[in-house]
Amino acid sequence: MKITFFGVKPYDREFFAQVSAASPFEICYHRSHLNARNVALAQGSEAVCIFVNDTADAETIRLLADMGVRLIALRCAGFNNVDLTAAVRYGISVVRVPAYSPHAVAEHAVALMLALNRKIHRAYWRTRDGNFSLHGLLGFDMYGKTAGIVGIGKIARELIRILKGFGMEVVAHDLHPDEQYAWNAGISYVSLDELYERSDIISLHCPLTDQTRYMIGDVAIARMKPGVMLINTGRGQLIHTEALIDGLKEKKIGAAGLDVYEEEAAYFYEDTSDRIMDDDVLARLLSFNNVIVTSHQAFFTREALLEIARVTMQNINEFYAGKELTNRVCPDPVNA
Repeated sequence: MKITFFGVKPYDREFFAQVSAASPFEICYHRSHLNARNVALAQGSEAVCIFVNDTADAETIRLLADMGVRLIALRCAGFNNVDLTAAVRYGISVVRVPAYSPHAVAEHAVALMLALNRKIHRAYWRTRDGNFSLHGLLGFDMYGKTAGIVGIGKIARELIRILKGFGMEVVAHDLHPDEQYAWNAGISYVSLDELYERSDIISLHCPLTDQTRYMIGDVAIARMKPGVMLINTGRGQLIHTEALIDGLKEKKIGAAGLDVYEEEAAYFYEDTSDRIMDDDVLARLLSFNNVIVTSHQAFFTREALLEIARVTMQNINEFYAGKELTNRVCPDPVNA
């Protein structure tokens, strides 16, 4: 079976080579992102492997099916870039990597919190320029503060474990609260409104759905505690970026750490340093000294990349062997 990989970087090749050396598959790697215009690159393949910035919309899926593709293997957890209803219509199975390293993402979220709180990014540039002044670098003790966590999956639970180690109070919101977990972890589930009102730091870890898209907008920000720190290592469209910018300008948002951005596909994972940035919203975000934007790199550890490669190949092996697909993704019956 031939598998065509899209959106491939050198590190993808490195880690997939480790887990696929003895596999019977022919693997073809492409740097370009999958879309309806370059779908012909998958000619002769029964499977394609894609990442977060590839586009598997209805038209792309139709074209893939016409070429004989029967499997879309996501080497990531999120699947909002795949039209699952179209995949069912055209007989293409979709699988993903639901969890690779919750530690990696949780630790990156904490890194953003600490860097923003203690102004590490600003201090780094100051001292390199010979400026050892402390003016403008004042932070706060994490101990005793309240963190609000939205979406309590594996990543969020690891983050909560770390934040409890700082001595923080944690309030959480999830559509399906696990009261036994809350009791064991020493946290409490609250409504979104209460979470916004009480939290000194808010971290987003929920999936992107029709219900969560732009959940952080003008109304939500207005309900937050003045000076709140907002962290997003989930999906860019959880936050309405222009509303975030307004909140930053009005000092309602004290700091923002973003590993994702709603229009990231044109920039993230690419070196665009020799080009003028034509995304005015992203450029504005980067102009704030209390905002840190990282390039969707929270997952980027050796352990996580190896697990992504291992589970992706496991998913493909299951499909090839005709087994039940452990990590199959199906459309929500409500939205199908």
